[in-house]
Amino acid sequence: MIKMRMTNMMFYGFHGYYEYEREQGQKFFLDVELQVDENTIGDLNKFEEAANEARVYEIVKGFVENRRFNVLAELGITIADAILERITFAREAIVRIRKPSVAIAGCIDYVETEIIRRRQD
Repeated sequence: MIKMRMTNMMFYGFHGYYEYEREQGQKFFLDVELQVDENTIGDLNKFEEAANEARVYEIVKGFVENRRFNVLAELGITIADAILERITFAREAIVRIRKPSVAIAGCIDYVETEIIRRRQD
């Protein structure tokens, strides 16, 4: 099994349950982990070409910066599904989204949502 991880990508987005969150926006921090069965790719150069970091980054950026979601899980599912659709060698995509500014009356660093999606072949 090969794993590719991209951690702590930061984007400004307009996601959240409350209207002010969708109007004012805030920073979101994301991790993506791809799992690939090396037996399915044959040529590692083809893997690097198909699953390069820049391509994954652009997929994530496009959804975080250009769409609006009320629920972080919905954003994560959309990103994971898009990655599995476009990165054909990936068998599994894990997406973690951290939201540091949350409406909680207490001391908290962030809320994190983790989505795990597997290819159904």
